[in-house]
Amino acid sequence: MKTLRIQYFALLREQRGLTQEQLATEAATPRALYEELRAQHGFTLPADRVRAAINGEFSSADAPLREGDEVVFIPPVAGG
Repeated sequence: MKTLRIQYFALLREQRGLTQEQLATEAATPRALYEELRAQHGFTLPADRVRAAINGEFSSADAPLREGDEVVFIPPVAGG
């Protein structure tokens, strides 16, 4: 079990109702973490539509998560 700090933006922030939270999880990767959060909170976007950053750096969905990491989930944003 590791404790992570999670930040949400745009649609995910609206659906979660929070900008950030601290979370204890067994998830080993951003993809696994997002799927866990999606199941808990009913996020409507599939994992392949969401980018993840770990400690301020964009990362692959399969990058390893470590104790104390800050994970930011960024959904697609429409411009115009």
